[in-house]
Amino acid sequence: MPLQRRPLIYLSPRGKPLDQARVAELAAGPGAVLLCGRFEGLDQRAVEARGIEEISLGDFVLAGGEIAAMALIEAAVRLIPGVLGDAASPTEESFTHGLLEYPQYTRPQTVEGRPIPEVLNQGNHKEITKWRLAQAQSLTRLRRPDLWALYEKPKG
Repeated sequence: MPLQRRPLIYLSPRGKPLDQARVAELAAGPGAVLLCGRFEGLDQRAVEARGIEEISLGDFVLAGGEIAAMALIEAAVRLIPGVLGDAASPTEESFTHGLLEYPQYTRPQTVEGRPIPEVLNQGNHKEITKWRLAQAQSLTRLRRPDLWALYEKPKG
């Protein structure tokens, strides 16, 4: 089997926004070489000559790419099988299915007069799944209309 070339990635505000799909590709691949510019960044001739992919964490500027690189590393490493305790954990998180994740609740049953939603206490997994989907849809529609528009777009 031929050795896969690791992608060269430059963390730059000019790059394509990093998303969960690209993180999953990187986690499943042979690794990556991350390049971090400082202040003014890398020489454009090097970027072009080496076919370096530019990736951005968002619409803001940092003094260097080190923090962005650490965020990309953490996002990718947690998708490697065996890193998280439960293999199903990354399948129910924000962005995995185009939605933000549903709300999480822990113990105690009531915090500052706010109880855990009753559906979560009844043990009906089908109803819990429906509730979680409805919550994820509602949160995405309210907080991230850009994601909601993509989610609603007909697949095919």
